[in-house]
Amino acid sequence: MIQNWKHKLKYICGVLVLLLCFLTGCTSTTDSMTGGTDKDTQQAAASLEESGSYTSKEDVAAYIHQFGQLPDNFITKKEAKKAGWVSSKGNLAEAAPGKSIGGDRFGNYEGNLPEKEGRQYYECDIDSDGSYRGAKRIVYSDDGLVYYTEDHYETFELLYGEENL
Repeated sequence: MIQNWKHKLKYICGVLVLLLCFLTGCTSTTDSMTGGTDKDTQQAAASLEESGSYTSKEDVAAYIHQFGQLPDNFITKKEAKKAGWVSSKGNLAEAAPGKSIGGDRFGNYEGNLPEKEGRQYYECDIDSDGSYRGAKRIVYSDDGLVYYTEDHYETFELLYGEENL
């Protein structure tokens, strides 16, 4: 009789362990789906307006993720030059008030970002004040990857997407 109870108790414990593993192992969080974004990035995504103007890492990354493009306050280097911007003068604020540089193709020539046939990368300045361009950039792909670099392409932090896509 005691053997029978031991057997039933082992069975019940086994079922409970499997149930616990299933319930905790099969759930996903926003962090795992977006490549490990932090709470600031998630909060930024919740408060974005498509017509808004954004320059911070969190806001621009969330905007690209949500809308698939840069905010309207970004212009390419070619557009900026047409407006009178001279990079060596750091005069973007005078040439194109309220604008930041972004939307130009990023070559990934060093191969630091994952390659995939047909994938194109683009870049934009982050925390730009309209003067000289800093080292902070977001590099994003046409298939949903969004990276941040604060050291001018030396290292990258994945903000959105999955590298193995």
